[in-house]
Amino acid sequence: MAQAKIQAKMSEGACAKFSRTLSMADRSGRLLESLDQLEMRVEALREAASAMEQERECILEMIQSIQNGQEMRNICAGEREELELTANRLMGRTLCVEVSVGTIRNPQQEDALRKATSIIDEMVKKLLDDMNSGRERLLALHAACVTEAPPVPIDHKFQAIVISCALEDQKKIKRRLEMLLRNVENAEKNIKIMDHQKLDDPKANGCQ
Repeated sequence: MAQAKIQAKMSEGACAKFSRTLSMADRSGRLLESLDQLEMRVEALREAASAMEQERECILEMIQSIQNGQEMRNICAGEREELELTANRLMGRTLCVEVSVGTIRNPQQEDALRKATSIIDEMVKKLLDDMNSGRERLLALHAACVTEAPPVPIDHKFQAIVISCALEDQKKIKRRLEMLLRNVENAEKNIKIMDHQKLDDPKANGCQ
């Protein structure tokens, strides 16, 4: 009789333990499913923030393009002043929007990003001193970041540094170089327009 009771208790304990194991597995599965869903939301959040970051950069670039464009110089002083005030207001409001997507990097990626940033900063200084020479350097750096490189010399050392950067940093480096290229092209266009206007000016040619 006593032995039967002991066996019954052992059976109940085994069943209870088996039931708890199933319950823990269920809970673990539900938690894993929740974390999977959260991971998708986190990625969507990062993508949305990155898109906002790029939109901010685009707006700032467009405002600067308008401020420095030839069309702004071709209007009368009164209208230009009003437009400049509007552009400055929009610039200020855009700069007040702060969007930042952090990137997790290992020490090697941190070092590679520092090197790449330093190289680009030096190139920008060169652009300010000598646009023609700086432009060639800029094209070489940009060619190192694209799959189908244009027919220009490629800076393979810079390319190796960029490849060592985190993927998100690689995209940002490429975007920065593309923005600099557009700025250089716009600056060159403005210089040509201004030079052409100077040549067409009768007074500049000694005509009355």
